[in-house]
Amino acid sequence: MRFLLPLLLASAAHAATWYVAPDGDDKARGDKPHPFATVQKGQAAAAPGDTVILRGGTYAMKDSMIAHRERIWAYVTFLDKSGKPGKPITYRAETGEKPVFDLSAIKPPGIRVHAFEVEGSYLVLDGIAVTGVQVTATQHTQSICFSNTGSNNRYERLQMHDGMGIGFYLSGGSNNLVVDCDAWNNYDPVSEGGRGGNVDGFGCHPKRGDTGNVFRGCRAWLNSDDGFDCISAWESIRFENCWSLQNGKSPEGKSLGDGNGFKIGGFGLEAVRGLPREIPRHTVIRCVAASNKSSGFYANHHPGGSDWTHNSAFGNRANFNFLGRDFTEDRDIPGKDHNIRNNLSFGSRNELSQINREACQLAGNIFGEGLTEKDFVSLDVKLLTAPRQPDGSLPETDFMKPKPKGKMVDAGEKGSEPFTGRAPDAGAFELGDDRRAAEIPRDGKRVIR
Repeated sequence: MRFLLPLLLASAAHAATWYVAPDGDDKARGDKPHPFATVQKGQAAAAPGDTVILRGGTYAMKDSMIAHRERIWAYVTFLDKSGKPGKPITYRAETGEKPVFDLSAIKPPGIRVHAFEVEGSYLVLDGIAVTGVQVTATQHTQSICFSNTGSNNRYERLQMHDGMGIGFYLSGGSNNLVVDCDAWNNYDPVSEGGRGGNVDGFGCHPKRGDTGNVFRGCRAWLNSDDGFDCISAWESIRFENCWSLQNGKSPEGKSLGDGNGFKIGGFGLEAVRGLPREIPRHTVIRCVAASNKSSGFYANHHPGGSDWTHNSAFGNRANFNFLGRDFTEDRDIPGKDHNIRNNLSFGSRNELSQINREACQLAGNIFGEGLTEKDFVSLDVKLLTAPRQPDGSLPETDFMKPKPKGKMVDAGEKGSEPFTGRAPDAGAFELGDDRRAAEIPRDGKRVIR
């Protein structure tokens, strides 16, 4: 009997696993044979360290499932319970299965719909798909697939597509990682004349003190506004190994919203209320922007500089546009204070624009100079939307990969990034690599392949 209490304490310390399924019942036990019906019920049962497994199939969401209503918002799934450091609460797809949350039937009049509102911290969301998010208001508005205000969360292998809402939207929180997620074919035909000007693939707009947010290995295509947007971000954001293409267009080629691949910085109306004391410096590294309606990489009137390293742009109206803003004189200016290194641009009538070269650091870049199609293995943009690899990482593709004698080979400046050959290649891809030049696996440690 003297050993019973330690055994009981050890058993109680073990993390639990809960199950949710489209044919489940929230009055069930929540084990694998008797799953819950909703993620909301899974959250109620879960404790820090627990895992909520979502079985595959379509979750046909209804108005009666809206978990929380607040002023002009309807949060369909409301995750406000936090895990703990080292003990996150994990919501993940069952191995080999695909849970799809269909919100096409949720249409509260004049209300913004958030499929997943995440206010908790130390959470993991993995392998979840959201489709059919609706917009009902005709004025300025937005609906969202995944909305984050918590900290230390990880979003992995999410799919956000064929709806009217933004894919992923961060308006607060620190140290969040969004990795290997896709947002595509999202368009709002209802509000503000139907141009879809508020529907980005990924939006990141942290408040003062919300630091350490990272987007890695994500893709955005055919979203009606921008692929990646961080206007009015009060802290620095990092984008690495992300791809953005054909944004601002419909699948039929109709012109819609702004259509930038990466809209990095700027403050817009936020400047009326004041700017950060220290203007955030964003990082964009080894990213690809192709065939977007407007600029591929766009500084968006940013009043300061950012770091642009080893990026590739093709076929955008402007491939690299560093337009800045002098708010003391209230006028736009060519961008300054940028560090622009080892980037590659081809296939645009405007390869590089709005740049104050004397006030920036440029090295190892090729902005169309002397390049031809023969320098590349392929320029087929459709390759960028190929299925992901089994582990969720970006697909292998020949798009903008250098040929052995391509002018971008060994044309870059040496820095901290790994490379093959005598010097780094300009652009996002290195000659001879099976994958990208530098990959960061699930544990967050950088390795060279």
